[in-house]
Amino acid sequence: MDEVQVRDNLTYEKRPVAVVDHKLKELHGKSINLVKILWDATIGEATWEVESQFKEQYPFLFSGKPIFGDENSYLLGGIVT
Repeated sequence: MDEVQVRDNLTYEKRPVAVVDHKLKELHGKSINLVKILWDATIGEATWEVESQFKEQYPFLFSGKPIFGDENSYLLGGIVT
């Protein structure tokens, strides 16, 4: 289990666990790639995020092996359990 780094103001940064799904959204004639990010595996908390922003911010999420038989589903750091 990873250590939680608590800041001076008693907050912490929640880190993404895995990319669990993806979809292409069409908005006003533009295509936007979205990924569903799993934040907390114990409660299943997940949100849809813009893929390009997450690849920039969390490249390790996209460098591992697929976990759901899909090339866009990756587990944290490429560790498949």
